[in-house]
Amino acid sequence: MSDLILFWHRRDLRISDNLGLSTAAEQSNKVVGLFCLDPNILAGDDIAAARVTYMIGCLKELQSSYQQLGSQLLIIQGEPAKVIPQLANALKTKAVFWNLDVEPYAQKRDRQVKEAIAELGMDTQNFWDQLLHAPKEILTKSSLPYKVYTPFWRSWNSAAKPEVAKEIKQLSGLSKTEIKTAEKVGAIALPSAQDLGYEWDSPLLVAPGETAAQEKLAEFCDRTIYCYDEERNFPYIDGTSQLSAALKFGAIGIRTVWQATLEVAQNCRSDEAKEGVTTWQKELAWREFYQHCMFFFPELSQGAYRDEFKDFPWENDETKFKAWCEGKTGYPIVDAAMRQLNEIGWMHNRCRMIVASFLTKDLIIDWRWGEKYFLQKLYDGDLSNNNGGWQWSASSGMDPKPLRIFNPASQAAKFDQDGEYIRQWVPEISSLDTEYLVTGKIPPLERAGTGYPEPIVDHKVQQRKFKALYQQQKVNGFL
Repeated sequence: MSDLILFWHRRDLRISDNLGLSTAAEQSNKVVGLFCLDPNILAGDDIAAARVTYMIGCLKELQSSYQQLGSQLLIIQGEPAKVIPQLANALKTKAVFWNLDVEPYAQKRDRQVKEAIAELGMDTQNFWDQLLHAPKEILTKSSLPYKVYTPFWRSWNSAAKPEVAKEIKQLSGLSKTEIKTAEKVGAIALPSAQDLGYEWDSPLLVAPGETAAQEKLAEFCDRTIYCYDEERNFPYIDGTSQLSAALKFGAIGIRTVWQATLEVAQNCRSDEAKEGVTTWQKELAWREFYQHCMFFFPELSQGAYRDEFKDFPWENDETKFKAWCEGKTGYPIVDAAMRQLNEIGWMHNRCRMIVASFLTKDLIIDWRWGEKYFLQKLYDGDLSNNNGGWQWSASSGMDPKPLRIFNPASQAAKFDQDGEYIRQWVPEISSLDTEYLVTGKIPPLERAGTGYPEPIVDHKVQQRKFKALYQQQKVNGFL
């Protein structure tokens, strides 16, 4: 039981309910954690300072957790296919374990690391940890991947869910000599986000790390989940779980989350409460649906799924895109959402749909521009979920209703009827009548002195224009 196993953490920055780590601990009591600061990711142009800050916070707690168990979390920096085998070889490692990922780059990287380690005569073991069901577990009767959510949900929901991974109570780590060996081949102290070139001074929506994630789950399940179906769409209400970043980085295990939903489902005393739990479970299934789609259709990361949008005549006006990014479109609900994103690195999900529809259907700008901007800002930014959401909003993805267009005023009237959210994030117009905030139709006299811009487009005009472009794609034979 004393052979060394290196456990390579990626999107599983926790000790508890970690399938790969738990399995490693069953095979050897000498398990050492490893995290690689990958320049292929960190040097990308779609990295948010808030997200790096959250990640570093998770790693800091993870290091402490390893120490409490009697082991270490090593930090290395460089090309994974080079530095991980090099470290494993220097430490005479028996095997390197890690949990799998669906993203195209992760799949390519993992193949390279696996081959390099095999050449050194060492073993690797891999596990599906971030999903309740691995991609190939949920298929149609024809053994094909699902392309529509509703039948996916039915199949996914009916499948038996795995138990929470076995608890790890104690590990042994590296000796002082081995630690020096690791340092010689590149092990470093955990850098700060600033050390990596990322500055984020605002408080994060939820504190990083396993402890904060578990506390947030407990808080959500104590009351909010029972009202989730009713309150999740109102951006001024704290009606969501706010666990998106924890799930993205694996600060909490998905089996732990699912188990919590089963426990609260037993406590439901009304149909409304049951509906709240079920609706949140469906959101967890949406998360897995998008990840399965990315696994089976990696081309989604580069462009549209639907043929009619692969050569769509986007206008791509850079001035209008800048106004959208800065929250200066003249549409209060859109601007409130974009300012929330810019200021705190997070945006309410209802508002994500509103601003995405506005960018693509009103401004007629390529959804990939918005997708990238979100990843540059979101502390919970996840390729699969972000891509899936954007393609849903743009009508370019796997959506049986391809021409869904949101009216910003109608959305505001329904989900921010008193203008509370708009007042919070667009303070220069906070003293105006609620009707003006919700409709966006601010009279010149009231607008004067606020500094708030006129609407940059007319929604009705742009709606007709987008539909005409779409119809032309049909004529051109894309449909």
